[in-house]
Amino acid sequence: MANTFSQIYIHLVFSVKGRENVINTKWKDELYKYICGIVNNNQQKVYAINGMPDHVHILVSIKPSCLLSDLVRDIKASSSKWINTKGFVMGKFQWQEGFGAFSVSQSQLDKVIAYIDNQELHHKKQSFKEEYLDFLKSYKIEFDEKYVFDWIE
Repeated sequence: MANTFSQIYIHLVFSVKGRENVINTKWKDELYKYICGIVNNNQQKVYAINGMPDHVHILVSIKPSCLLSDLVRDIKASSSKWINTKGFVMGKFQWQEGFGAFSVSQSQLDKVIAYIDNQELHHKKQSFKEEYLDFLKSYKIEFDEKYVFDWIE
């Protein structure tokens, strides 16, 4: 085949280290724009980004040549450095190790975009822990709950 054609959509989810509530509404839009720039600079595309003070959801499309773990590493490393340089948080900002990456079909794009856009409303009904564990279960990903996150209780 002369060309490569693909349609790969991934719903990314990752949290602040220790699930601390430090992503402030005063600067979260600036953070999201910065993250979009990181994704664009990696020649990938963001369809939706939103989150809560302790975590972020990003819907991206990626090319077959993109190594997802490298993209997420770049997002987390660059945005952490940016947050720390801006002095947005007391102490050192860090993202939690690891991430969730869930495949999305073309037919579900609008549903996932709406889900990401409505994070504040969604989290009035469900905690991040419940949400994340539900993702793992619905995608039939095997896990041991004690190793999913370093939960602060």
